[in-house]
Amino acid sequence: MKRFFGFALMLALLATPVFAANKTPKVPTTTIPMTVLVGSTKVPAGDYKVTWTGTGSDVQVTLAQKNKVIVMFAAKAVAEQNNVGVTTEQKGNLLVLRAIQLSNVNLVLEDTPHVGQQ
Repeated sequence: MKRFFGFALMLALLATPVFAANKTPKVPTTTIPMTVLVGSTKVPAGDYKVTWTGTGSDVQVTLAQKNKVIVMFAAKAVAEQNNVGVTTEQKGNLLVLRAIQLSNVNLVLEDTPHVGQQ
């Protein structure tokens, strides 16, 4: 009987960190493969954290890198299962960001994005 309680106690002590693990939701990220234009802000190639507030056609999107906001812009959120990536459009010699595809939502940029910090 003492063995049983000892075993149960060890099992409970070992399992406690698993239940106490931080359950913070993961912030989605996207990779922009080359420099793109968002409004008048040039966003260099790299990995970015993507956060947004709002729903439907009234969404404010923030791209951040190393805890620094790179740009904020208006977009429309469209629920859809996707391959993660970005959509760009060639405008002269510049690439303009048109949409960010995350696993379950498309963030389609409005025509007049708001410039953030650079």
